[in-house]
Amino acid sequence: MTQKQTTTDAMTSLEKRSISGLSLIFALRMLGLFMILPVFSLSAHQYTNSTPMLIGIAIGAYGLTQALLQIPFGMLSDRIGRKKVITIGLLLFAAGSVMAAMATSIEMVIAGRLLQGSGAIAAAIMALTADLTRDEHRTKAMASIGISIGLSFSIALATGAILEHWIGLSGIFWATAALALVGIGILHMWVPSPQRLISHRDMGTVPSRFSKVFGDKQIMRLVVSIMLLHLLLTTSFFALPLALQNLAGLPKSEHALAYLPVLLLAFVTMVPFIIIAEKKRKMKQVFIGAIVVLGLAELGWALFAHSLAAILICLWLFFTAFNILEASLPSMMSKLSPLENKGTAMGVYSSAQFVGAFIGGAMGGTLYGLFGVIGIFFASTVLIVIWLCLVFPMKAPKHYSSKIIQLNSNSLNNVQQIIDQLNAIKGVRETIVVAEEQVAYVKYSPDEIDISELEAFATAH
Repeated sequence: MTQKQTTTDAMTSLEKRSISGLSLIFALRMLGLFMILPVFSLSAHQYTNSTPMLIGIAIGAYGLTQALLQIPFGMLSDRIGRKKVITIGLLLFAAGSVMAAMATSIEMVIAGRLLQGSGAIAAAIMALTADLTRDEHRTKAMASIGISIGLSFSIALATGAILEHWIGLSGIFWATAALALVGIGILHMWVPSPQRLISHRDMGTVPSRFSKVFGDKQIMRLVVSIMLLHLLLTTSFFALPLALQNLAGLPKSEHALAYLPVLLLAFVTMVPFIIIAEKKRKMKQVFIGAIVVLGLAELGWALFAHSLAAILICLWLFFTAFNILEASLPSMMSKLSPLENKGTAMGVYSSAQFVGAFIGGAMGGTLYGLFGVIGIFFASTVLIVIWLCLVFPMKAPKHYSSKIIQLNSNSLNNVQQIIDQLNAIKGVRETIVVAEEQVAYVKYSPDEIDISELEAFATAH
């Protein structure tokens, strides 16, 4: 019989090592991708053949290859191993960073950014995290990775401006290559190796499920939302450094001093809204409100771009709303996705955010060339109005939680009976059993269920 773990078990030392190591690898990679955001549109004129559109494409180019290769890399990791795929991805990322560091033309920078994005390891890291942690700790593990991404983004914006002042754009790209190599060292020297590979149904992409995902209006509204969110992020950070320097008069060397306190304040401000969304069951209201605040920030930048104080207030509003949406959208996806489609839906969702980054870079550069900085902010405001029209009719997601129940081999002799027994528990909304994983995935309403009944079932099977 399979050994049982209760939900009160503390994490083991190996689980803690796994989570800390993989979170750090993810953070180092995101740090490398985003450090150029606050400075590239100001400094990229040093490259030959630079135009606003090509500068924008260089900013977002990584998103194109990331979006195209993330799902295939995740599926490849099921076949040849997580660590092999992650190592290959980090080497590709380092090679792209070296290419960009040695670039003298904007086209070579674009090629380097495309190569950086081809190291699409997000799905493989998530799968390795699931391999190395018990089911009851998986949510904590994913949350740790999410926090590391958020912190790395804030650090990237603050340090990018400082590093560019000290070592230039090429130096940032060299530092990015070094971070990728550090990530490989952490992977092989700190992160444990899994005893076996498991294709996790709740995380893996199943190609036959694509039609179900793309045909679900509720899910696709959220997929489009994450795409637009990252489009706006990239577009805004094409324009914002230019507005700070050229319109508000803040020297480039002082941008980091503006970003860091505002980003930290935004990180704190978003917390009560996440609690309201989850605990008070106000997910849709908080979601719509955050999009409205994004629109107000963009409109404020458009109208008051010559005021440093106004730009910083709007930056605080923007990142408060951005953090709320970045945290709540995956939760909404999890609640709305049927269990059998969840992994595929999350794969599509994750790819969409990188598509948004690519489109946002190209859009920002094109709009700047045609209409200047103010034109970018006004166009972003219009796009947010369209976004609101798209998502306003959506149904408020019901508050569901998920549990993974380990099954012993005897229980798998009658899978349908297991499903029927679980579905008969009051509050359970959906159950699927995956025999090759020896688990049952259960979605339930925490407001209705007697959790002890579910725990008793888990212990008995």
